[in-house]
Amino acid sequence: MIRVAVVDDEALVRSGLRLILGTAPDIEVVAECSGAGAVAAVRGSAADVVLLDIRMPDVDGLTVLRRLLEADRAPAVAMLTTFDAQEYVTAALRAGAAGFLLKDTDPEQLVGAVRTLAQGGSVLDPGVTRAVIGGYLAAEAEATASAAVEALTPREREVLALLGEGLANPQIAERMGLAPSTVKDHVRALLAKLGGVNRVQAAIVADRAGLLAGAPWAEGPGGSGRPGRTGAPGTAGAPGAAGAPGGPR
Repeated sequence: MIRVAVVDDEALVRSGLRLILGTAPDIEVVAECSGAGAVAAVRGSAADVVLLDIRMPDVDGLTVLRRLLEADRAPAVAMLTTFDAQEYVTAALRAGAAGFLLKDTDPEQLVGAVRTLAQGGSVLDPGVTRAVIGGYLAAEAEATASAAVEALTPREREVLALLGEGLANPQIAERMGLAPSTVKDHVRALLAKLGGVNRVQAAIVADRAGLLAGAPWAEGPGGSGRPGRTGAPGTAGAPGAAGAPGGPR
C-alpha cells in the first residue's frame, strides 16, 4: 500500500485529491494538512509520497520540502503548482523535489504519478513551462551539461535516457535486462558524475544534452523537435503513468 500525505492550504484541494487517490486500491491517504504542522504530520504518518503545495500563506512550501528531505527515510515529494509559480518551481527543483504536478492534473494521471513516485521515479507535468526549465539550466550552462554527459559510460548514458523518461530503477532494470542492483549502481554513479543532482535534475540534463529526442513525448505541439527546445517540456513518467497535461487555470 502506498501511503500518501497531502499538504495544501486549500481544504477543497485536499478533499479533491483525497477522493481521487481513494479510488486506487493500492493508495491510502494517511495525512491531510495545511502548511502549519505539515512536517510533524507527514513524519508521523510515515508517508511514502507527499503532494506538497509549493506556495502557501501560512508557511513556505520550500521550507517544508527541505525539512522533509532531511529525514533519514525521506518521502518522495512532488510539488503541486500553478502556471504563476515559476520562480518557486526552480527553487524546489534545486532543493530536491521529485516532481511537479499541476493542481488540475487528470485523476488517472495523478494516480499514475503517485505510483511512479513511490517506485523512485520522477514526474514532470508538461504544464511546467519551458521557462521554468530554462531558468534552472541557465546557471548550469548547456555546454557544461553536455560535457558532463560525455563523461558518462555508454551504459550510464542509456540509464540516464531512461531516467529522463521518468522510469524508476525496477522499470529501467526490466527495460535493459539488468539486475535492479546493477541499475542502482549505475544511477548512483551517473548522478555523482553529473554533480550530485537528483533524478528530476538528471532528466532535465538528459533532455538538454539531446538524449531524449526519441522519447514518445518528444514532439512538441504543432511541430518537430524535443520539448526541451519548443513549448512546454514533456512528461517524465512510467509507461502508463505519465504526468497529465495541464490546462490553463
